[in-house]
Amino acid sequence: MSAPACRLCGAPLEHTFVDLGMSPPCESFLTADQVDQGETFYPLHVRVCSQCLLVQLPAYIPAEEIFSDYAYFSSYSDSWVEHARRFVDDAVAHLGLGPDAFVVEIASNDGYLLQHVVAKGIRCLGIEPAANVAQAAIDKGIPTVVEFLGEATGSAVAAEHGKADLVVANNVFAHVPDIVDFSKGLRALLADDGRVSIEIPHLLRLIDGNEYDTIYHEHFSYLSLLTTQRVLAAAGLTVVDVEELPSHGGSLRTWSAPTETAPAPSPAVAKVLADEAAAGLDTLEGHDGFAHQVEKVREDLLGFLFQAKREGKSVVAYGAPGKGNTLLNHCGIRSDLIRFSVDRNPYKHGRFLPGTHIPVHPVEALADARPDYVVIMPWNLRKEIAAQLASVADWGGKLVVALPHLEVVEPGA
Repeated sequence: MSAPACRLCGAPLEHTFVDLGMSPPCESFLTADQVDQGETFYPLHVRVCSQCLLVQLPAYIPAEEIFSDYAYFSSYSDSWVEHARRFVDDAVAHLGLGPDAFVVEIASNDGYLLQHVVAKGIRCLGIEPAANVAQAAIDKGIPTVVEFLGEATGSAVAAEHGKADLVVANNVFAHVPDIVDFSKGLRALLADDGRVSIEIPHLLRLIDGNEYDTIYHEHFSYLSLLTTQRVLAAAGLTVVDVEELPSHGGSLRTWSAPTETAPAPSPAVAKVLADEAAAGLDTLEGHDGFAHQVEKVREDLLGFLFQAKREGKSVVAYGAPGKGNTLLNHCGIRSDLIRFSVDRNPYKHGRFLPGTHIPVHPVEALADARPDYVVIMPWNLRKEIAAQLASVADWGGKLVVALPHLEVVEPGA
């Protein structure tokens, strides 16, 4: 069997970054009548290109199958909505956007970000492939087109609505299998004096923080600034500035301009590139060793859960994010070790986690069950969730996080 080809340069992908075995799509929550039916598992075998160094998961599942009907609604995270509000405030001030400006967001989800643009009286448009999620934005009065972005879509939208002063692509760049065509779509949407803002989980932080649960079939690429530059350059965009963010365990926010009009990059670009080079991410060999870190996380979590079971302690999970399903399936955890999960999103209530079949209940089920331990699955929201779970202390319960390493902490800590 021939090796898959790199989605950026076309070279054969023969070097493993990490192999997490087989897992079902992380957002394919099951209804009660589906639990006794077959599930399809796909490889989570991540490679790194020996030529351009893009770390990537081959497109085992078409994007249309993953994103056309989607279970993730951004507005259920208060901190993420606040993150979006601050971004809009800063971007409007930084770019001097006034009432005549036009903002387009790609993968605009349920309007969590564009609602803040609307509040400022600035014309905007969302492009969102999941019709069920897009409808939530439309219901808020946010104009939204139900499409996947590529060069053809970008050109068509620009012809109908005009070119944008700001194109926002937060946490979607890694989600597209044809990342070059997507980038060409960004360029097609953008005015010649406009800017593209992209937020991506930073590969450097993924490695530093053992954040392997961010690997799942929705994430086709795992990006450094170096590889992000190379992808955007193929579409006629140049990175002119970058910000390092704490979100999602460590992210980058890149600012790009059309190559023909781009100013010289800021010193921040050189700084991040130097940090990546110091970690070896400018070489193929520098990507080795992550698999050993992953095994330590699995051993520690399973050791804790088995010990809790031997002691007769009850364990449940808080949150049912996609990343949690990667962790649970890789560790082989089932409902004998984690009885159930709770989530704020009613779409998931009464359903079961893919692969593990752990049931998902409303948050109120925590107080009824009074578990000894609550495992926080969305560890990137640990501070927000720990505050929400302060009442767990009322019955002597404790909170657990598995990443970047196992910790048992007091509620509210």
